[in-house]
Amino acid sequence: MQKENRVLPQGHRLSQNYFQSDKLLQDYLHAHLPAKVLSEQSDALTQLGRLAAGVMNDLSLAADKNGPKLRKRNYLGETINQVDFHPAYEELKAIAVHSGMFRLKWAPEFRERYAGQRHRLGFALGYLYAMSESGLYCPLCMTDGVALLIDKYASEEDKARLLPRIYTDEPKDFYTGAMFLTEKAGGSDVGANLVKASPLDNGYWSLEGEKWFCSNASAEIIFALARTGPLEKGTRGLGIFLLEPQRPDGSANNMDLIRLKDKLGTRSMASGEYLLQGSWAKLIGAEDAGFKIMTDMINLSRLYNSVAAISGLRRALIEAYQFAAYRNTFGKELLEHALVRMKFWELGSLHQGQFYSCWKAISLLDQSEAGDATAKEWLRFLTPMIKKATAEQGVYVARESMELMGGLGYIEDGVMPKVIRDIMVLPIWEGAGNIMILDMLRASQKSKGLPLLSAFVEEQLREQAATALSSDFDQLKKRLFALSETTDMDQIQLGAKQLFERLSYYFQWACIAEQTSLMQTDYQALALRYYEEELLLAQAYREQYLPSRAEIAELLAWEF
Repeated sequence: MQKENRVLPQGHRLSQNYFQSDKLLQDYLHAHLPAKVLSEQSDALTQLGRLAAGVMNDLSLAADKNGPKLRKRNYLGETINQVDFHPAYEELKAIAVHSGMFRLKWAPEFRERYAGQRHRLGFALGYLYAMSESGLYCPLCMTDGVALLIDKYASEEDKARLLPRIYTDEPKDFYTGAMFLTEKAGGSDVGANLVKASPLDNGYWSLEGEKWFCSNASAEIIFALARTGPLEKGTRGLGIFLLEPQRPDGSANNMDLIRLKDKLGTRSMASGEYLLQGSWAKLIGAEDAGFKIMTDMINLSRLYNSVAAISGLRRALIEAYQFAAYRNTFGKELLEHALVRMKFWELGSLHQGQFYSCWKAISLLDQSEAGDATAKEWLRFLTPMIKKATAEQGVYVARESMELMGGLGYIEDGVMPKVIRDIMVLPIWEGAGNIMILDMLRASQKSKGLPLLSAFVEEQLREQAATALSSDFDQLKKRLFALSETTDMDQIQLGAKQLFERLSYYFQWACIAEQTSLMQTDYQALALRYYEEELLLAQAYREQYLPSRAEIAELLAWEF
């Protein structure tokens, strides 16, 4: 597809390469990855950054406006359940394959070479990709998740058959993945699931029932939860199954795609409702270990959700910034207005807090995979915290960025409406905010994540000599650890929500503070000031300080 020739107002400039423009991302990768590794992937990052800033914009808008269509039957009246995509979607998928985001993670020749860095490398490419196309980023997330489960739990035969389809560099050979989890009965309450699995004589199981929200409905590799025994309370009795659209002989696998969802956002990719009618599937792991195995995929998906959030947040923010850099109102440039600079101070600071905290979790994932038990404990508590915070603040920053652009930000000719629609789903996907609070509560009881996170914050408070913050954090920590002494579950949940959200703000501050010494840049100074005053509720003091235009540019760390 040809790139549209956009006529820009005089003085209006756009980034030509999202990787080269994003000094925050570049400097983070330089500080945290071996120079040799980053050098090897520099061309891939630069190439994808150029595509994300260019041709992907037009492809993404086209795929968004021309969503997938379900062809239920062919002209003979035979049920085919075929999902047809706009050519732009297929081109976007090919760009993802050629970027190498899966090849560097799963191809045998790269897994050893990039051991300890492969999640950061893969997510760096995904971050750039999702700045232009977050709809297809969901199927890509699911694909990485099914690769993880195949690698950890599938038979050697299925590994050899399916993993090469994921790390291929040929788009025509590429298989995408899906997770069939949600049912009408319970939604987020997976313990209420009803889909039934019965053993067959041929080594397969037969799945019967309906899956209500199946993102990436056209996937070639699916993992589905189903009950292998009587209905039990909670997730006991749930098995996990490898489900494919065709049986081994090539015949259809009795999976009836009822309809595609008409969604608010992520319109480029297909979400559907499936009726399983004796669908053949392979049991993976023990019969009663299904949900435990699925959590491996869910936790990875939650980090993908966070990356999509900070990527969408960044895109919205830089669209507003690029607009404000040329716009003149009331006799002067938009960025010269005090209220505008104050808003960019807030939004740029929130971006840094979400960016660094998300990448902290990704770094811990690399460490955990390398055998670091402490990193694994961290992640058990941190993953739901990061997922909740990035999603909610991503929605806020995108909405505020649209307002900074005025009516122009609301027009469908531009990218902002699509960014808003796509980012709105992120607080819901992979567990809504209240589910994350409950998960953090469980993690605080069953892991060492909370004390580890608290110790990290306290270390940064000492490094920054933040006396007032230290005193306040001591009080917060006492209240957090006192939760276990309460027996009223309603009070526990209410207290946890308030305290965990404040703890999340402290963690974001600490992640920014950590980078001041690691990165040797001035990007973080204004963000630290914002968080410190916000945590101490020094609103009046912050209003007395007006950042200069140069300080805002330093905070946003974006060159175009």
